[in-house]
Amino acid sequence: MQPRVQEQHIAVFGGSGSGKTVLLSSFYGATQEPEYLQRRLFNVLADNVGHGQRLYKNYVGMRDAADTPAQTRFAARSYAFTVKMKDGSDSSEAKARPFDALRLVWHDYPGEWFEQEPSGAEEARRRIDTFKDLLGSDVALLLVDGQRLLDNAGEEERYLKSLFVDFRNGLLRLKDDLLKDGKLVDFPRIWVLALSKADLLPGMDVFRFRDLVIDKACDEIDELRDVIGDLVEGRDVLSVGEDFMLLSSARFAPGRIDVTKRIGVELILPVAAILPFERHLHWNRIMQVPSKVAGSILAGTEKLAAALVRRKTSGLPGPLGALANRVGPDVVSEAFKLVGDQLRKVNSEAVTKQENLSATLTSYRMDLDRGESERVLLRSRR
Repeated sequence: MQPRVQEQHIAVFGGSGSGKTVLLSSFYGATQEPEYLQRRLFNVLADNVGHGQRLYKNYVGMRDAADTPAQTRFAARSYAFTVKMKDGSDSSEAKARPFDALRLVWHDYPGEWFEQEPSGAEEARRRIDTFKDLLGSDVALLLVDGQRLLDNAGEEERYLKSLFVDFRNGLLRLKDDLLKDGKLVDFPRIWVLALSKADLLPGMDVFRFRDLVIDKACDEIDELRDVIGDLVEGRDVLSVGEDFMLLSSARFAPGRIDVTKRIGVELILPVAAILPFERHLHWNRIMQVPSKVAGSILAGTEKLAAALVRRKTSGLPGPLGALANRVGPDVVSEAFKLVGDQLRKVNSEAVTKQENLSATLTSYRMDLDRGESERVLLRSRR
């Protein structure tokens, strides 16, 4: 029987040299370490074995030889990773859970394509096709390069304004082709500003990062928000530059790369899986979301909700199973309100009973809360 998969997409944008390849290698490589495998209730598998081996090779090169992965230029790729639950002691638990695995699809968009004009019609077409591939992403990370901030210390606005203007102009160049059939319904609705190479700025917590970006480039972020809003159906159902996080793939020193000293990397899975769930339900509660937009952003919500609150399904195949496995709005509401002590209680019970899917998803929600308490993540309050 084919495993039932809940798929989440994340798009990662950043200028040339902003650390996207190192970040991806650090994210995947760390999940293959013995300590990670031992303490987690799931395994992270690269769907494409070749991609996985290359990423792990990059990671081992950093860990053992202080070799930084070669920078990729003009290379647009999508990487799929399956988060497969380890089997608990009760085989009936696996059959009754709403789905068997999470799949994270990571879309890497070349930074050069936002910084330079296309060299010709063929490259322009590839840019459009590549961008269309990531339109189904739930979250987009826009990387702010910590090295570039250091290089422009005291005049950070020179870099920040350029970053957001280049990105805005890149979207404008794509706009007519993207909107040939009308405004976009499937589109990243949450755009997180993420400080990459955060280890270079040890005094910078997420609040200081937010304050710096808004102080130095508030107008440019507004202009970017307007351009993105013009692309999408239901522009109010959009969060651009309201969420912030810190990311560091490792701690770099002359002749040594300490891959155990990461910042925010373990939040990537929770951000991709849980942040859209929380935000989309919140939007649906507080505003009149257009019906076709609601259908798009709430797809899969019931299954996630059922997994979070440990609601079992019948496991029956076919139409009868689909009817029996329907999850009502009460369960979605219960999952949305699952916070604090109640969240920790559900997590503890799931761990004890080896209900690994629920334990993993509730731990992801706890990870987001922990990221905020450690000032690595700042979620929008809107």
